[in-house]
Amino acid sequence: MLKKFPPRITTPYGLPAHQLAGLQWTVRHAFDNSSFYRDRLTSAGIRPEDIISLDDLCRLPLLTADDLAAGYPFALRAAEFKDLVRIHASSGTTGKRKVLCYTRKDIDDWQDMFARCYELAGMTCEDRVQIAVGYGLWTAGIGFQQACEHFGALAVPVGPGNLDIQTTFLIDMQSTVFCCTASMGLLLAEEVQRRGLRDKLSLKKIILGAERSSSAMRDTMRDCLGIEEIYDITGLTEVYGPGTGLSCREDNGIHYWADYYILEVLDPVTLEPVAPGEIGEMVYTTLCKEGAPLIRYRSRDLTRLVEGPCPCGCTMPRHGRILGRSDDVVIFRGVNIYPGQIDEVLHRVPGIGSEYQLLLDHTPDGRDGMLVRVERLRNAEAQPDDQLVKQIVAGVKHTMLVSCSVELLEPGTLPRSEKKTKRIFDKRKFE
Repeated sequence: MLKKFPPRITTPYGLPAHQLAGLQWTVRHAFDNSSFYRDRLTSAGIRPEDIISLDDLCRLPLLTADDLAAGYPFALRAAEFKDLVRIHASSGTTGKRKVLCYTRKDIDDWQDMFARCYELAGMTCEDRVQIAVGYGLWTAGIGFQQACEHFGALAVPVGPGNLDIQTTFLIDMQSTVFCCTASMGLLLAEEVQRRGLRDKLSLKKIILGAERSSSAMRDTMRDCLGIEEIYDITGLTEVYGPGTGLSCREDNGIHYWADYYILEVLDPVTLEPVAPGEIGEMVYTTLCKEGAPLIRYRSRDLTRLVEGPCPCGCTMPRHGRILGRSDDVVIFRGVNIYPGQIDEVLHRVPGIGSEYQLLLDHTPDGRDGMLVRVERLRNAEAQPDDQLVKQIVAGVKHTMLVSCSVELLEPGTLPRSEKKTKRIFDKRKFE
């Protein structure tokens, strides 16, 4: 497994020893070359020589998006400007973008990681990869393209949106792989079905990134596009970009490249590690990143660690799909509601489509109310409305221990997006 782009273990003693060496290098590199990190580590009473085991990771201070905003634009820079070759940026929580800088080695490492994802997805140099994600400051478009070229497949860099061009190129170029957000994949699937183009496609695989994808969305893509495989790719700008992990053919978690970064999953409130299988926030520490190293960066993304070996044969560790963000979690009647939980409930109800909205508001008596607006599945065998509503209400009650009301809608009623679709709307007002 992963023979062309093997794990870059640089020590004969395996992954833990490799990670310790990378952690020691990163702390030393950051301390010596970044005034931000030097001040932060000194304030915490830590010097690079204090890191003697992986257990010392928890002694290092946590890093947040606010730290990047406070030091805008080059908060984490740990390399001379003459050694930097690129910047990327993503949106920030305070209005200022999070800017990350890259050395030539950082770009090469990113390409290798991403190329592994293509290999894990079973791609070959014969594939034609249509890239329908954004270009520019965002890491997505150029990340998908440069890794495709590095891997050796044919890149078709269409960019986001424009379903006319997307469908034309899928047919004319006979693209075999399509890379997009989950929302864009759903739009494409519905458009292909509407135009009756499925039999004209050579599409075999879809690689989804940038947002959570539900099982119902993936089922729609398989049915409408006639594809065999769908993969979820992970990554964020602060950790190179997309390509830091991929789901495999077993579809039981996402393999992440633990030889390039350490992943902790922490309780977002206590900031203590959670047990495998429990939901927590993903916290990243890079092991060889030069331009803007990360030391315990709080991503706000929520997931679970997956234990045990994977039947696919890849030996890299796994985490679950992204369930949402810790700052997107809503509290309803004292219960934390994660966006991914709604997906899980609806997937278990036959006859329900992929698109839904969750509306939270106060009822006339002043209590908190939850309304689930959900589309019926197109061309599905009809079930009585009261039966569908009963199953959804029971599923929400069982999974989240709260009550809800349900509004059933016709297919195509709810808005679609070529980017990320907003699904949770909290209209409650608090004193």
